[in-house]
Amino acid sequence: MNQDITINEDGVEQIALKTYTQQAYLNYSMYVINDRALPNIGDGLKPVQRRIVYAMSELGLKASSKFKKSARTIGDVIGKFHPHGDAACYEAMVLMAQSFTYRYPLVDGQGNWGSQDDPKSFAAMRYTESRLQNYADVLLGELGQGTVDWKPNFDGTLEEPEMLPSRLPNVLLNGGSGIAVGMATDIPPHNLNEVAKACIHLLDKPKASLTEIRKIIKGPDFPTEAELITPKNEITELYKTGRGSLKARATYIKESGEIVITALPYQVSGAKVLEQIAAQMQKKKLPMVVDLRDESDHENPTRIVVVPRSNRVDADAIMSHLFSTTDLEKNYRVNFNMIGINKRPQVKDLVTLLKEWLQFRTTTVKRRLQYRLDKILDRLHILDGLLIAFLNIDEVIKIIRKEDKPKPALVKKFKISDRQADAILDLRLRQLAKLEEIKIKAEQKELSAERKTIEQLLKSSARLKTLIKNEIKADAAAFGDDRRTPIVEREEAKAFSETELLSTEPVTIVLSERGWMRAAKGHDVDPTSLQYKSGDSFKFSARGKSNQLAIFMDSTGRAYSLPAHTLPSARGQGEPVSGRVNPPSGATFEGVVIGEDKKDVMLASDAGYGFVGKISDLVSNAKKGKAVLRCPKGSKVLTALQVNDYKKDLIVSVTNEGRMLMFPISELPRLAKGKGNKIISIPTARVAERIEFVVAMAVLSRDDSLTVFAGRRHHNLRPTDLEHYQGERGRRGSKLPRGFQNVDRIEVISKESAKETEE
Repeated sequence: MNQDITINEDGVEQIALKTYTQQAYLNYSMYVINDRALPNIGDGLKPVQRRIVYAMSELGLKASSKFKKSARTIGDVIGKFHPHGDAACYEAMVLMAQSFTYRYPLVDGQGNWGSQDDPKSFAAMRYTESRLQNYADVLLGELGQGTVDWKPNFDGTLEEPEMLPSRLPNVLLNGGSGIAVGMATDIPPHNLNEVAKACIHLLDKPKASLTEIRKIIKGPDFPTEAELITPKNEITELYKTGRGSLKARATYIKESGEIVITALPYQVSGAKVLEQIAAQMQKKKLPMVVDLRDESDHENPTRIVVVPRSNRVDADAIMSHLFSTTDLEKNYRVNFNMIGINKRPQVKDLVTLLKEWLQFRTTTVKRRLQYRLDKILDRLHILDGLLIAFLNIDEVIKIIRKEDKPKPALVKKFKISDRQADAILDLRLRQLAKLEEIKIKAEQKELSAERKTIEQLLKSSARLKTLIKNEIKADAAAFGDDRRTPIVEREEAKAFSETELLSTEPVTIVLSERGWMRAAKGHDVDPTSLQYKSGDSFKFSARGKSNQLAIFMDSTGRAYSLPAHTLPSARGQGEPVSGRVNPPSGATFEGVVIGEDKKDVMLASDAGYGFVGKISDLVSNAKKGKAVLRCPKGSKVLTALQVNDYKKDLIVSVTNEGRMLMFPISELPRLAKGKGNKIISIPTARVAERIEFVVAMAVLSRDDSLTVFAGRRHHNLRPTDLEHYQGERGRRGSKLPRGFQNVDRIEVISKESAKETEE
């Protein structure tokens, strides 16, 4: 006796609570795992699905029959085989009828069976009608041929099949999901033609590797036409281990400047996607989208139209953002957990799964053939008896008329078996009269030939394999279709950053002499006409967009980044740059740069050294900035200048002694940071003592003119005039004309601006 069980004085058994709860929970767990949540590898069905399909076949609801009320079917299912809730049972039936849920639906529904937008919007079972689909014959076709074991139903009054004799691996074709106790299953659907070819390949080559099978089975095949974007190596790893994840993405096309979403991922609601996009538009997180429409109908089940603000907006970038932030891209967990032929749950890799199913199929076919052989042998035995009766018909009739117990007499007289005697006695007199020797012998010949064929099949594994292959090919031809889910490798979806979501309005960043900053809307602003604080004046301005970073350079060569949209408006007098960043003590702000990250910019010190870098090299999120330009002793940073064409542009530098030098900017190196190369020659000692230094630099094209300002006077230099000052990098330069050597600043005048001035 178990030590946890005791008998008290009244003779009542007592069991420890710990033992009882452990046993009760274990029993419940095994029930949920084996008889509720996990599909069987043989037919790919859970018990409730199997019982629905079997009950419908018992009601005669074949694909060719008339529809019957779903309530009638559910009544039979829960009354005879599945004593659970009718709502849950009906929902399981609905899922098997939805073409957007099942890759190969088992139930043919009439009425409202839900939609992809809301799969649970189906009508009540009293309103809908149903019957089986043609595909259900794959599961039921061999049911009455001794192929499977039967078990009593829940009350022992009826029998039900333990599983259905599936002719194809439905566990892969329709997949399934379920949560058991301590385990779960998530099997994606696959394409019938691919799986059938893989089975045939394994029958021909039982030792085939996963690599060979992967050439046939490309990957899961969902009911919707969305793209599967999981890399091929990840899909292979998933099939190798039986676990992993998949990623599906909606498909879209561009029509007349609009984005049209044509297919959604599996189990994604179009209505929910519309809500998600609309919510972002309301929160102004999609400023580049101005309209959203749902144009889905019967001809186009999925047609969601996203209207960009203009043709200049990158449609692919918008979709990449939406893939990242909405259900237009969805992840699926994969777990090939199922009840194997040993009736135990196990996670199986693809090759093991297919081999095990082929083992199940081989056993099923053998049982079917053996069942038919037994029937043939029984019929041949009876035909032998009937032939004896025909040859001795008068004597048979005489025995039947005279004997009280004709059966023993027939057995004794003609040396036949009880089974043959029963068959003779079961015949009516008129049937005896009609018996013809030729017909009996013809049937015997036909059955003997079939018997020989079946016996050959059962004895030869090669012939049995050929039969199984031919049957799989026939079913693939009858029920197979083209792949719906294209497998495409795509870049990872990326949501818009905060700056990308901002409107891209043109702005002019203005910096004053005392280091005050502000941002004016538009590029047609005259920064010199703005109001400045007493004792302050305009120093420098740069044009860019509101979603870009304004980069301020201080006199020590450090760069500081501030989002342009956060700068104070030009309606006021702005605020000091030092209020937002922490420059070194005594540093002043000498310039500002704004533009695209890849844009070239020239950085130089007034010691006559500099280099060309990219705006992205200047970006720093730190308040203390980023050291970019190293200044020689005694020198300061000059205003950073944007470069339009590194290969063609020229650089002009002017010293305080009136010397000017021009040369191609391509002679300067490209650097991320540093001191740079010599632009114009100035003795180091003179720079340190602030005797000689560069006062101005400019970048211009070969067609541009230059204006030199010296006090109240200015001197215009045309491209032909500038040739006089062209020389090699690092030279002293040529002297400007008398009266213009005390240079304050220089300004570039483009060819277009010069024409407008002349006109």
